[in-house]
Amino acid sequence: MPFREVNSKMVEATVIPGQRMFSQRGAMLAYRGDVTFTPNMAGGQGGLMSMIGRRVAGEATPLMTVEGNGTVMFGHGGHHIQVIGLTGDTLYVEADRLLAFDGTLEQGTMFMGSQGGVMGMVRGQVTGQGLFTTTLKGHGAVAVMAHGGVIELPITPGRPVHVDPQAYVAHHGDVRNKLSTALGWRDMVGRGSGEAFQLELSGSGAVYVQASEEKL
Repeated sequence: MPFREVNSKMVEATVIPGQRMFSQRGAMLAYRGDVTFTPNMAGGQGGLMSMIGRRVAGEATPLMTVEGNGTVMFGHGGHHIQVIGLTGDTLYVEADRLLAFDGTLEQGTMFMGSQGGVMGMVRGQVTGQGLFTTTLKGHGAVAVMAHGGVIELPITPGRPVHVDPQAYVAHHGDVRNKLSTALGWRDMVGRGSGEAFQLELSGSGAVYVQASEEKL
């Protein structure tokens, strides 16, 4: 894993010759060694279709290609950072939450309506997140951003996890999601906004939840 957690809001990445990383533009805080940063106009490894997907979704988060030999410090906006390791599975995460990730990971986009049908599309409207979600697949590490820190909740067969959609950060594994209404749920349990929804995730994997309902 190329990331070392310096503190809750900064990570250090090791860059070696012949391998590359991608990061959100403006996320570099400092670096050592011979490292180059190049604006990436093709949307990472997902290529043109990945870029189109994000543009349709309004997720025009610009990326940098990071290459060379050295170490780079990353952080952005004082947000908390969570490092997630992937071992062949797929991470689903909103593009604006990506801080940096391994160039070995295959990047793409997924239409949220394909997970949970119409409810997947409703989730995008309710949470303010794009109908397209960024996917990262393979073996490597991803650094994501969140408000107030992140907790990883395991999802196991027969034991779905219910999450406030505003607190959702990302998930991975063989997971299905659907949005359901629960009248009075948020008003009774947390800070109600007049919209009582739960995001239900079922299957096998994990979901990452932030300790806040704030958007980035």
